[in-house]
Amino acid sequence: MVCAGCGAALDADAPLPFACPRAGEGDVDHVLAFRAPADQGALAEALADHGERCPFVRFRREMPSYRLARRRGMSDEDYVALVRRLDGAVAEVDGRGFVETPYGFDAALGVWRKDETGNVSGSHKARHLMGIAIHLAVVEALGLADLRGRDLAIASCGNAALAAAVVARAAGRRLRVFVPPWANAAVVARLDALGAERVICDRAPDDPPGDPCYRRFREAVAGGALPFSCQGSDNGLTIVGGMTLGWELWAQHVQSGGPPLDRLVIQVGGGALASSVFQGLGRVKDAGLTAALPRLHCVQTANAHPLERAFAAVARRAAAVGVDAALAHARAHRGEFMVPWPEEPRSVATGILDDETYDWAAIVDALLRSGGSVILADEATLRAAADAVEGAGIASDPTGAAGFAGVLTMRARGELDPRENVAVLITGARR
Repeated sequence: MVCAGCGAALDADAPLPFACPRAGEGDVDHVLAFRAPADQGALAEALADHGERCPFVRFRREMPSYRLARRRGMSDEDYVALVRRLDGAVAEVDGRGFVETPYGFDAALGVWRKDETGNVSGSHKARHLMGIAIHLAVVEALGLADLRGRDLAIASCGNAALAAAVVARAAGRRLRVFVPPWANAAVVARLDALGAERVICDRAPDDPPGDPCYRRFREAVAGGALPFSCQGSDNGLTIVGGMTLGWELWAQHVQSGGPPLDRLVIQVGGGALASSVFQGLGRVKDAGLTAALPRLHCVQTANAHPLERAFAAVARRAAAVGVDAALAHARAHRGEFMVPWPEEPRSVATGILDDETYDWAAIVDALLRSGGSVILADEATLRAAADAVEGAGIASDPTGAAGFAGVLTMRARGELDPRENVAVLITGARR
């Protein structure tokens, strides 16, 4: 794990490689990223494999937890058994474990779509958190750290909180969830049923900019809680768990026999999903398994779009000094580019209303290098996208269907050629 902001590299056997040891120093965007070379043969085999349904078994050789386990003497069989035990416990709690999620061309929507509404807890979020949970289980099995008495913590009011509560319950770990006072009643009831401790965080008029739930979460982590979050800036392993979605999507598209994808559109709140998928696809390219990737696009609401502002600023700089120099400057001067939204954001797509895009720099990198963009969807389009997705047989909410809202926006602007192959992720079930 290497910090993309300052270059600090953690020891490969560091038991808890969550955050950069220099985090908080200066205005640097300290975010750990998995930089070990891809195992070309193993990744190619996993991408071609149809027999294994659990992504955390299928893609295990690309996971830091697996490489740590093998270096420290754990056999492949024992690692797989550990993952299957935890996955089985997840299934007992949620009624389903981790399997390949559906992907294919949707003629009604006119796009290739990957449906995450049937994933654990009803969204993609559990992929991120299962990667962390597996790593914690490996560390304890190897005797590398004593985690007794250390709670898990997350700031969320929706899908991430539900996913965290399911996986934490399955792993037998205590969880604190920092939520706003307006959290969805159904979400609150499920959190209570799963035994999570809710901490309500009001937004006071004199608060500094940023999400008060996230601020309280950071205080808990500083006090010893383990970051069980979907922000890569707080736990780089959450990105690695999400990479399984990128690898899976790529494998499914190749196996479908469809033409190469021209564009991939993903909605962005905190940014972990897009960061994970884009970096996962990047490892496929770096391993020499494809010569080109699709153009990448992100979707935010017209009411709150911190990523779009940061992307525009970096793109202006890149036009003058080049992409590499612009990104290096942006990562070293985070406050110039990723600025918290100045007022409390509101939208029907509540799940992508993060005051900041925490994993912004990796996304901006992918957008610039692929010739992509950030699309702002208005409220009417977000509702229309959810209705269209439901009409196609998927019960998603405006957040989960926001990627398709980006497609509708580009179509309305005349930016999409009807012959282009576009893929979207439908990421969350309607509650």
